[in-house]
Amino acid sequence: MPFRALGLGDRIFKAIQEAGYTEPTPIQAAAIPEVLAGHDLIGIAQTGTGKTAAFTLPILAKMAASASDGTNRGIRTLVLAPTRELAVQIEENVRAYAKHLPQIRVATVFGGVGERPQIQALRGGTDIIIACPGRLLDLMQQRHGDFSGIQHLVLDEADRMLDMGFIPSIRQIMKKMPQKRQTLLFSATLSKEIEVLTHEFQRSPKLIQIGRRSNPAETVTQMVYEVPQHLKPSLLAHLLRDPETNSVLVFTRTKHGADRVSRKLESQGIKTGTLHSNRSQNQRLRALNDFKAGIVRVLVATDIAARGIDVDGISHVVNYDFPMHSEDYVHRIGRTGRAHAVGDAISFITPEDYAPLRSLERFIGRGIVRKKAEGFDYSAPASPADHAPRPPRQNQGQRRPQGRSNSSPGGDRRQGQRNNSGGQSRGSGRHFSGR
Repeated sequence: MPFRALGLGDRIFKAIQEAGYTEPTPIQAAAIPEVLAGHDLIGIAQTGTGKTAAFTLPILAKMAASASDGTNRGIRTLVLAPTRELAVQIEENVRAYAKHLPQIRVATVFGGVGERPQIQALRGGTDIIIACPGRLLDLMQQRHGDFSGIQHLVLDEADRMLDMGFIPSIRQIMKKMPQKRQTLLFSATLSKEIEVLTHEFQRSPKLIQIGRRSNPAETVTQMVYEVPQHLKPSLLAHLLRDPETNSVLVFTRTKHGADRVSRKLESQGIKTGTLHSNRSQNQRLRALNDFKAGIVRVLVATDIAARGIDVDGISHVVNYDFPMHSEDYVHRIGRTGRAHAVGDAISFITPEDYAPLRSLERFIGRGIVRKKAEGFDYSAPASPADHAPRPPRQNQGQRRPQGRSNSSPGGDRRQGQRNNSGGQSRGSGRHFSGR
C-alpha cells in the first residue's frame, strides 16, 4: 500500500515524498488507518520499524483538518517520551512532516535546559507538546499549561518509561488529561506491566503487533566474540580497523566505562563521541549530530543515553559490555538494521557473561554464532591497570524489576523505506575481520 492510499492529505503526502519515503512500513500501514478512525491503539513492533511516523502522520492529518477553520487552538496533542534525546527526535520528525502545515506549532519540554522557553510554549497554546514526564509534571504542578483541550495523547517507548520508573509521574499527568481523548501507546515489547497500563489509560484499544514479541530485527547479523576482560579495548580497536566499520555504536554498562573506551579510541586516532547522562544536553546533542554527520565514526553510549538514536546507516552495534537484560540487547541491536537496512551486532563475552548469554538465546529463540577475530593476539597478558574491579552484576539474565532507573536518543525513527537503497549499500564484505 503506498502512502497516497492512506488518506493523509496532499500536504502531508508531499512532505513524505520530500523526506524520501515511498511505502509505509508494516506498523505504519496497520496503525495509520486505525488512528485516523479515532481508535485508541497499542502498537508493538521491533525497534527500527517506523513507529514514530505511525502516530505522527495520522495525528497531523487529523489536526490539520480540525484546524482549518482556525477555531481549535491550544495544546491538542501531548507525546510523552522517556528521554530528552527521543523527544528531540520526535520533534524533528513532526516538523519534517508538518512543513507544509504552517498552522501547526510544536515544542519540547524536558530537563537539562532552561524552563522559560518551555513555560512560554505551554502558556502560548502550542499545538503539539513533546515532553519527558519529569519536567512536564514539574511545570504542570507550577500551573503552567492548559491541557483541557487534549485530543491525542501518545505514550512512546512505553516499555522504557516503565523501566525508568516514570509510571507514577505519568499517572499524575493523566489525572490532568480530559477523559475524552485518543490514547496511543507504542512499544518495542508488550509485557504484562504494559498490558496493565493499557487497561488503565486506554478505552478498548486496537492491538497491532508486527513480528514476534521479542525477536530482534531479522536484517541484523548477530555474533559473539569471546575475549578476556583486559583485551576488550584492544579487540575493539582491532575490529575498527576494518574499513567496513564506517558508523559504529558501542554500548558500555557504565558512564565511566564509556569515557574510558572513548579515551582509548581517541588515543589511537579513532574519532569518537560519547553519550551518557553525565554529559550536558549540548554535549549530548553535539556528539549525536557529529555521529550523524560522519564527523565521528564511533559513538560510545550507555543504554538509556542511546535510547532513541535515529541515525541512518549505522553499520555496526558493539556490545562492549554484555547487557544484563535480554530486552536491553534487543533495543541495542535495533540501532542497526533499521527499516530493512542491513547491519551487524557484535557482543564481547567474558566468562561471567555466559549465563546471561544463554538466557538471551532462549529469549530470542536462537543461538548466536561465536567468532574469532583474525590476526588478533588473544594471549596478550594483562597489565596491572587491567585488574581494576568491574562493577557488580545483579540478576543476570533476568528481567529488570519495575521502576529501575537508568539514564538514552531513542526509539526507532526510520519512518518508512527510503526511495533509494542507500541504507543497504554494503555488500557481502560488510562484516568485521574474521567473519
